[in-house]
Amino acid sequence: MKNSVTFPLDKIARPLRKWFRARARSLPWRDDPRPYYVWVSEIMLQQTRVAAVMPYFSRFVDALPDVRTLASVDDDALLKLWEGLGYYSRARNLKKAAQVVMEKHDGVVPCKFDELLALPGVGRYTAGAIASIAYGERVPAVDGNVLRVVARLTASREDVLRDATKRAVEDALAAVMPKDAGLFNQAMMELGALVCLPRAAHCDECPLASLCRSHAEGLENELPVKALKKERRIEPRTVLLIEQNGRFAILKRPKRGLLAELWEFPNIPGAKSRAELLAFCHAAGLPAKSVRRMKSARHIFTHIEWILSGWHVRLADTNEAVDENRAAYGGTPLPPLTWATREELSKVYSIPTAFHAYMP
Repeated sequence: MKNSVTFPLDKIARPLRKWFRARARSLPWRDDPRPYYVWVSEIMLQQTRVAAVMPYFSRFVDALPDVRTLASVDDDALLKLWEGLGYYSRARNLKKAAQVVMEKHDGVVPCKFDELLALPGVGRYTAGAIASIAYGERVPAVDGNVLRVVARLTASREDVLRDATKRAVEDALAAVMPKDAGLFNQAMMELGALVCLPRAAHCDECPLASLCRSHAEGLENELPVKALKKERRIEPRTVLLIEQNGRFAILKRPKRGLLAELWEFPNIPGAKSRAELLAFCHAAGLPAKSVRRMKSARHIFTHIEWILSGWHVRLADTNEAVDENRAAYGGTPLPPLTWATREELSKVYSIPTAFHAYMP
């Protein structure tokens, strides 16, 4: 990384350590850094804020307190515990990794970086975080916060989204990693989370301000450099809350792709008018007794933004649910429907956040 050879990164450990001991937040996985807790928390924290993770973490480890229970949990129960956190592949990989740990490591979370890196869903940062925080291995843990801190300290204009830049930062930190590697890594992350923020560097609160090249040059709010991301694709969709006999129709998404294998309310491409919706219901063999427009909503994924409109479709009460084999779904045969009560939607089925605006 540019300037890393001459920049005295070895001088940051002492003031950083002192600051962290005074300012560190009390977090359940930090207060009790057992390997399983550190691992679960780090997976949850990928692309998710600490405040959002806190209640999920507590609920998750209460239900699945160790590797063994995680490895054997039913998939639907696992996804229900994860509901609302998003990026559900993290939960699936967590279970797969737990099964590997049971098979190859006798149920004990590995302590070495390379062994951790071999687990499903564990990248270089996560492996470094678990190895250093839970086991004290002297390896760096470089996440977005750390990349930002180091880029500003060194006044580097390298693109921090490039893998080569991340590896250069790892190498630079590995060369100066102190014995208390776990504390050092957490302190670097905490500094980026609380002080050296993405849109505003609070240099007056920073224990490393006197060592920071970008601060000395007045560049702190221009760095780090990130390549422009592609614009999100906008997709209008119409969500159908179909009710019959006090139950609501849901179906399981395909095994691959966006929100794979999660439960959803039936939805179709485009923003449908009342007339279009009634025509769809007729073609799909849905005996609509009434239709009512629901509120609009939107949900942002990494590369896609859904603009959602909703309709509450109340079907005529019958002794049998709609025959899904006669219906059509976006021009294709309707996948098997499951009919769930309000309580089941709340407690049993994992409905992604994208559809929460239409929960009955």
